[in-house]
Amino acid sequence: MESLREKIGQLILVGLQGEALAADERLVFEEYGFGGFVLSKRNCRAPGQIVSLCRGLWDLTGELPPFIAIDQEGGRVHRLPPPFTHFPPAALIGDRNDPDLARRAGRAAASELALAGINLNFAPVLDVNSDSRNPIIGDRAFAADPRTVMKLGWAWTEGLRDGGVIPCCKHFPGHGASDKDSHFDLPIVAKSMDEMTATELPPFVHACRNNIEALMTAHVIYSSLDAQWPATLSEKIVTGLLRQQLGYGGVIFSDDMEMKAISDRYGAEEAAYLSLRAGVDALLFCHQLNRAIQVCEFLCAQCEQDAALRARVDESCARIARLKRRSLKSFTGVPENEILERLARLDHGRVTAEFYGSL
Repeated sequence: MESLREKIGQLILVGLQGEALAADERLVFEEYGFGGFVLSKRNCRAPGQIVSLCRGLWDLTGELPPFIAIDQEGGRVHRLPPPFTHFPPAALIGDRNDPDLARRAGRAAASELALAGINLNFAPVLDVNSDSRNPIIGDRAFAADPRTVMKLGWAWTEGLRDGGVIPCCKHFPGHGASDKDSHFDLPIVAKSMDEMTATELPPFVHACRNNIEALMTAHVIYSSLDAQWPATLSEKIVTGLLRQQLGYGGVIFSDDMEMKAISDRYGAEEAAYLSLRAGVDALLFCHQLNRAIQVCEFLCAQCEQDAALRARVDESCARIARLKRRSLKSFTGVPENEILERLARLDHGRVTAEFYGSL
């Protein structure tokens, strides 16, 4: 990977239009060499179709394979259709308070993702459900107690790792105390640093100490940490707190840059620039492909005249390349005509039944 355009392409993940690659998408992906793709429900109709789509994405790439990512937490954040297993929400896993069961659930989820060719899961949620009025986290969190989140969330993470899928814990430094949904507005959390250290941060500190492969930032302002910028755009939070104080060396993903907490206040180019300067490695544009193209072109132009930004691009690209070379050895998807049989053979209904207390 030599050119600046190729390096910047690696820092961007994009969404797809439909259930198969459109001709215009294929041309754009071949030209820009994006670092990965984010699947949503609109891309996932049936198991064989999903494998075919993922295989096509994998085959598009050059030197580095792509992240093929999804939000598959369980509960209400569930993208794959039947007969993929609909795993329980994190809160139910927390209620059972059984790390072994949580680990098996994570591994079961990973094994199904891997069969389809998906290699990165934007999960688990390590947010603490510290404010029950929170409109977006709720049962996506394992608990209202940080120790329980740390214990059960990490067990589920280990299961995901064991199943061959990269975990990306979210939303650093914690979305559970916000009173707004960052999909639609910009939340502000006014907790003190002492309060953050006691409640929001412990699960993320534990993940950092255990070398979690990837973390995702929150589109939330934490006024005691940085009163001006949301975490995704904050150098004080991403570089100062996460990189320097916590010593984190893994890949940092933004949440979707098209969420209104960001897009209603910043243009795509400005937000991308600020996020990279803050220390984020990979930027998500999950809906409008033209925004990703616009950002890529803008960053290429900026890097030509901004040595500091060029150094940040090099640093992030190297970090992403290390993770890919370590974790993405080959395409994991099975032949399209085998996936239904393989899913049935896994019989993960037995795992979910243990959470609901019946067989």
